[in-house]
Amino acid sequence: MGLSTTHLLLLLLVVVLLFGSGKISTLMGDVAKGIKSFKKGMQEDDTPSTPDAPRSLDHDARSSEPRRDTTKSG
Repeated sequence: MGLSTTHLLLLLLVVVLLFGSGKISTLMGDVAKGIKSFKKGMQEDDTPSTPDAPRSLDHDARSSEPRRDTTKSG
């Protein structure tokens, strides 16, 4: 038991009569602004605001032996 085209048009007519066309267009404009601000907020979260300092790895590519601890302990 689905809704026919006649039922949908009648429902739309009742909604327009209750709320008025101006109220519906204002409501849809507010929804669109909310979606745009949500998308903008998601994009700002993905991009860092300040770049981090470059990171370097302590690796000696010339030697295949493991690095030895050169600090004196004790």
